[in-house]
Amino acid sequence: MNRTAPPRLADLSRCFLGVIPSIVSTADADGIPNVTYVSQVFYVDEHHVALSCQFFNKTRKNLDANPLACAQVVDPLTFQAYRLRLRFLRSESIGPLFDSMAVRIEAIASQTGMAGIFRLLSADVFEVISANIVEGFLAEPPLDDPSDRALAAGRRTELRGLRCVSEQINRAEDLESLLSSVLEALDGYFGFEHTMVLIAEPSCDRLVTVASRGYGESGVGAEVQIGEGLIGTAAKQRRILRIAGLDSSLRYGRAMRREVISRESHPVAPEIPLPGLPDAQSTLIIPLTVGVELIGVLVAESRGLAGFDEWHEGYLEVAANQIALGIDRMSEPEAEDEDEPPPRPEVASPSEPSRRRRTMTYYRADDCVFIDNDYLIRNVPGRIFWKLLTSWSREGRTEFSNRELRLDESLGLPEFKDNLESRLILLRKRLEEKCPEVRIERTGRGRFALVVDAVLELAEK
Repeated sequence: MNRTAPPRLADLSRCFLGVIPSIVSTADADGIPNVTYVSQVFYVDEHHVALSCQFFNKTRKNLDANPLACAQVVDPLTFQAYRLRLRFLRSESIGPLFDSMAVRIEAIASQTGMAGIFRLLSADVFEVISANIVEGFLAEPPLDDPSDRALAAGRRTELRGLRCVSEQINRAEDLESLLSSVLEALDGYFGFEHTMVLIAEPSCDRLVTVASRGYGESGVGAEVQIGEGLIGTAAKQRRILRIAGLDSSLRYGRAMRREVISRESHPVAPEIPLPGLPDAQSTLIIPLTVGVELIGVLVAESRGLAGFDEWHEGYLEVAANQIALGIDRMSEPEAEDEDEPPPRPEVASPSEPSRRRRTMTYYRADDCVFIDNDYLIRNVPGRIFWKLLTSWSREGRTEFSNRELRLDESLGLPEFKDNLESRLILLRKRLEEKCPEVRIERTGRGRFALVVDAVLELAEK
């Protein structure tokens, strides 16, 4: 950035991420000033910014009497401050700008148990009269920012990365390989080390994690209620959510929560635990949709304060559209192998005394399955697993097909878009984590086997 010329707003993109609160000053009709902090100044375009109006406060009263204001924003990486001289133009309570600002505030409010209390009343739009660097704010001018060089290099690889993701989706033979190869490509090309995909479960209005990369534990099976928390809110609104300085945003929401609790004026819901990295500072959440149908959510996390830029958002939005179409295609019933599957090779089983004993307990009320009092899975995947186990126990069956599961009315699968593949992926991965002695192995198109290398005791309650 040329420090001798006034900066362009587009060059100050990190200042508008909300990592460091901004200072806004206004004055009433008599010129008496009022200075306050705001959590974020939102970038609208090269000549306009917006402030969130969440409470009827002194700042808003001053703007009604005197439209001039001044804001100081800070770059969270270089800590350089910039001063924006503003003129208040209008308040918007509907429209794209209001919606994009509201979803961020709604998500933070939901995450901290403040849904319905901490909300956006209007988006206050300002014309930027001038933007200037605050001289002397730093002892020395910031050095060339290495993140700018990384950004330029990243943009050069964008098309190659998008082509790679597209090729992975086209080559995938099943849903599991599609998801794992796409997350691997996002890591390899753009350094998105921590990513996860959650699939929508319409039957219980939840999102269920079916694939993840970069976490110590896979996190497969973690659930998020649609409409709750950061991920659930982005899914419900079908809107991209990019948050930097996540810790500071949550601290702000928690501070408001403590204030409300101290006044005892509203009931406050419990805070929702975040899936994924416990110390994430940045998150990018992109709904996976086909038309208006919610297929799932793609989540990327980073420990960096400003881990994701606008070009990341634009790129991942394109990639997410392809991922959604790929998942939707894989959700269609696949043709089975016409021939009978080849016989499984005989493997000598260990003697029964040396085999591990496991107790599988099925709770019919909520279709939960526990292994030795340890939770494994629930809902439709729980029903599927119990059908496999009972068929194995009573009939000695080990070979199954997707088609027979779809035709089994007791499982309650939807007639269309039943997500059977994602449910089997979830079941297989949960077994790998919790009970490797019981496995689900693919034997052909639309066919799989249940492999049991333990002494199982089945109980139903």
